[in-house]
Amino acid sequence: MTKKAMQILFVVNPISGGRKKDGFEERATNELAPTGASLAFAYTERPGHAHQLARDAVNQGMDVVVAVGGDGTINEVASALYGTDIPLGIVPEGSGNGLALYLGIPLNERAALRRLGQFGSTTIDAGVIEGMPFFNMAGLGFDAQVSDSFAQEKMRGPLGYLRTILNEIGRYQPRHYKLEIDGVAYEREAFMISVANSPQYGNNAYIAPQASVSDGVLDVCIIHKFPLYSLPIMLFRLFSKTADQSDYLEIIPGKQITIEREDEGPVHVDGEPKALGKRLHISVEPASLRVIS
Repeated sequence: MTKKAMQILFVVNPISGGRKKDGFEERATNELAPTGASLAFAYTERPGHAHQLARDAVNQGMDVVVAVGGDGTINEVASALYGTDIPLGIVPEGSGNGLALYLGIPLNERAALRRLGQFGSTTIDAGVIEGMPFFNMAGLGFDAQVSDSFAQEKMRGPLGYLRTILNEIGRYQPRHYKLEIDGVAYEREAFMISVANSPQYGNNAYIAPQASVSDGVLDVCIIHKFPLYSLPIMLFRLFSKTADQSDYLEIIPGKQITIEREDEGPVHVDGEPKALGKRLHISVEPASLRVIS
């Protein structure tokens, strides 16, 4: 009896990270030819389209769905797969590539495809904020404002993101928050709050160096108001994996989290801005997504 070929759908974001994807189908076909897998390709045309394409793939019985793009594309595909037995593959082509970097997936496209062809998988947790899953990071405050502004930025990639940060950081003011984390109440004046499933935002900037995608816990990272002159030191700590040693950062682990803020506004979900209300509920869904890594 002939063994059925593995069915793989690549969901490709053609503009992620400012990189063109010309020739991707040929490169993927060449790299995965030794596996004997049957490959299909679909290209996103609008926000939310990657999720729809991945949901269709689940209904069609695909064996693997691969996100080719950045953290936002990965989130859309993963949110259609989590809770199923269909694994997520990742070919990182974004600005930050936070989850891929944490999982050790190469940023080089051909190397990522070769890794994909080994079909080794791990199971990771998901965070859920107001019903929306995230797999790397969700946040509010300054980083959510940056994500919202970056969505309008014409320059994509790390340089565009850095330019957005520099434009926003001098004028953003801390906000007052009420938090409840696993039944314990807190009040904080914060520059931003990041809820970390993995340790880093992307580009190897580690906000929660001890976080793990497989520990069944989220790390609530509260960045307190800090003087602008200390920014270089804070950046050094981010990139040296010592942010948790900063006097301006407080990390509280939790499984059930509620955050109340004074106004509605943007929240980023794996880097993608969403307009949400004043009260936010966040929880963890342990071991809910298979990822080829």
